[in-house]
Amino acid sequence: MKARGDGQERPDLAFLLPSLMGGGAERVVMDLAREAARRGHTVDMIVLNREGAVLDEVGGGVRLVELKRKRAAVALPALVAYLRRYRPRVLLTTLEHTNVLAVVAGRLVRSVRVVVREANTVSEDTKGPKGRAVRELMRLTYRWAHAVIAVSRGVAASLEGELGLSPGSVTVIANPVVTPRVMDGAREPLDHPWFALGQPPVVLGVGRLSEQKGFDTLLRAFASVHAATPCRLVILGEGPERDALGELARTLGVEGDFALPGFVANPFSYMARCGVFVLSSRWEGLPNVLIQAMAVGAKVVATDCRSGPAEVTEGGALAPLVPVDDEVALADAITTTLRGAVQALPEDWADRYEVTAITTRYLEVLLGDARAPGGTQ
Repeated sequence: MKARGDGQERPDLAFLLPSLMGGGAERVVMDLAREAARRGHTVDMIVLNREGAVLDEVGGGVRLVELKRKRAAVALPALVAYLRRYRPRVLLTTLEHTNVLAVVAGRLVRSVRVVVREANTVSEDTKGPKGRAVRELMRLTYRWAHAVIAVSRGVAASLEGELGLSPGSVTVIANPVVTPRVMDGAREPLDHPWFALGQPPVVLGVGRLSEQKGFDTLLRAFASVHAATPCRLVILGEGPERDALGELARTLGVEGDFALPGFVANPFSYMARCGVFVLSSRWEGLPNVLIQAMAVGAKVVATDCRSGPAEVTEGGALAPLVPVDDEVALADAITTTLRGAVQALPEDWADRYEVTAITTRYLEVLLGDARAPGGTQ
């Protein structure tokens, strides 16, 4: 591995994030950065501000660079200054605001190859007046990127259809979410009384407590299942819907068998021991937690939302898919799955999302001489 210093050494790769909060995008980028560094590449992790649940995981050859800006809208001068000083060979960015920032900075610093990663369908992730403004900026700037990567075929179709990118111009690479951290975490002991032997099965959800994740529908479906079958519901995560979910549980009369433990660093031990894992989302790009739950051997149920669950479950062949916001269908699928056996996965299924294989694919796009379609037009 190349030695790192704090001087003006030129990085092979730079990754840009708003912060290191514990969301799916941050985890994916951190895993890519660490694996690239493990292979001997010099890697910088650029953040607007130095905060977040995965801040302590920076290391292993990855250098942290803080721009000391609260928002992407005011970070352009700082990012341009970094690019001119350190001249990374390539800059990979994810999340809409930082994507726009990076592409504009790349237009000003022509020596840097800029690759944009998009993790959600455009229409669902850019609602409201502010969202529409961001979408217009995406439409104007994404065509300047040297390459655009989507996490699923559904996201690629959204980018091409809604941003006007050329058909076939977006490279699809799945998220590298099957990692040693996931598989080792699944084997760690879980000190929670609801998961002890002899306890009723636990229905598990994992994600940000937000409208997108559909946990209100999951809670209503759980109440129906709970009325006929002893079971409990645990949802791991934090977010703006916490109070509303607690109130809904009280209204439904299931508050005694419902828990919101908050953010948990190792959700995989919960996944490995739950009765059924449920993805109740209204939209996704590629649902990392669904992939991880399946990888550690959980029985799963998912909504057939845009986009990802159908791709992950091979059109429902590997797990039940139900319509979005259909609490009756979701309750029926949960009941049936609780009583059934774990669906066997194809032998190569986990390899599609394994960190070493996915990192190789990313490096081909990031550092390859042949520029992926969708570059500067």
